[in-house]
Amino acid sequence: MTQDNGIKLGIIGVDHGHIFGMLGNMLAQGCTAAQWWSDSDWVLTEKFAETYPDLERAADRRTILDDPDVDMILIAAVPEDRADLAIEAMKAGKDVMVDKPGCTTLEQLQRIKATAAETGRIWTINFSERFQVPCAAKAEDLVAQGAIGKVVQTLGMGPHKQNLKTRPDWFFDRNRYGGILCDIGSHQMDQFLHFTGSTEVDIRHALVDNKTLPSRPGFQDFGETVLQGDQGHSYIRVDWFTPKGLPMWGDGRLTILGENGYIELRKYIDLANGNLGDQLLLANDEGSEVIDCREVPLHYFPRLCADIQDRSETAVAQEHTFRVMDLAIRAQMQAEGATE
Repeated sequence: MTQDNGIKLGIIGVDHGHIFGMLGNMLAQGCTAAQWWSDSDWVLTEKFAETYPDLERAADRRTILDDPDVDMILIAAVPEDRADLAIEAMKAGKDVMVDKPGCTTLEQLQRIKATAAETGRIWTINFSERFQVPCAAKAEDLVAQGAIGKVVQTLGMGPHKQNLKTRPDWFFDRNRYGGILCDIGSHQMDQFLHFTGSTEVDIRHALVDNKTLPSRPGFQDFGETVLQGDQGHSYIRVDWFTPKGLPMWGDGRLTILGENGYIELRKYIDLANGNLGDQLLLANDEGSEVIDCREVPLHYFPRLCADIQDRSETAVAQEHTFRVMDLAIRAQMQAEGATE
C-alpha cells in the first residue's frame, strides 16, 4: 500500500475521461482525496462515482475550495470552463492540475498567467500522451543521454475514434471544446517543445476540417500544422478517423528525429508486435532495437508531488505549459483564419 504523502486532492469537473488517469496516478503516489464536484450528470459521472465510491460528491464546489487541507484541485470540466475554474482554485490557495486543453482562448491564458503570478500557485496541464505513457518517459531518458544526438524534428500523430454515441453535446461545439488543434493538438505541441527545446516558434501552416459530420458544423475531425522552432521543427496531425476495427481508441505515435538516429514511439498499440503498447523503436549509430517499455516508471506524477511540497518545477516548467497553450491556441486561430 502506498504511504500517504500528505497531499490532499479535490476534484472539480468530471466531463472528460482523463480524470481517471489524473486522479488514479496521483493516488498511486500517496495522495488522498475526499470530495468531488461536477455540475453535470451523465455516464461519466456515474462511472466516476462507481470507481471511487469512498469519495463524497459535494453539492457546492466551494466546499472543496474552502477546505484548508486541500492542496491541489484536479479539473476535467468542459474545456471552455477550465480556465475560470482553475483561476478560482488558485485564488483559493490551491495548486491546479487541469486536463488538456488547459484553456481555449488567449484571453483566458493571459488571466491564468496573471493569477499564477499573483498567487504563486502551480498551474499544470496533464499532457497524458507524454506524462502517462511509459515509452515517452523512456524516450526522455534516451534523448537526455544523447542516444540520437541533437533533436532536429518531431513527427506527432494523434488519431482518435469518434465514438459518437457516447459524446456529450459540448464535444460538437467549437467554442466549448476549443477546436481540434487546441484540444488534441496540444499534446503533440507539448512533445515538440519538450524534445526540441524550442522556445520561439513560427506556425508555417495550420489547417482544420470537418469531413465526416457536415450536420455538425462545429465539429472538426482533422487538423494539421507545420511548426518551425528555433531549436527544431515539427509536423503534427490529429484526427478522429480511427476505424472501429482497431482494438484501441487510437494508434498514437511520435517520431523523434536526431542528428545521429531516431526514436519512434508506438504508444498504445503496435499491430506488428502482438498489439502491444509502449513499444519504443530506437535506431542510431550503434545499432537498432525495439524496447518494451511497459514497466518503465512515469516521471511526471512523482515529480509533481515533490513540486507541490517543495514549491519547485521539476515535473514541468510553468513557462513551458504556458507556451504550449499559447502555441496551440494560435495554431487553431490561424487554421480558422482568425486574427487576435
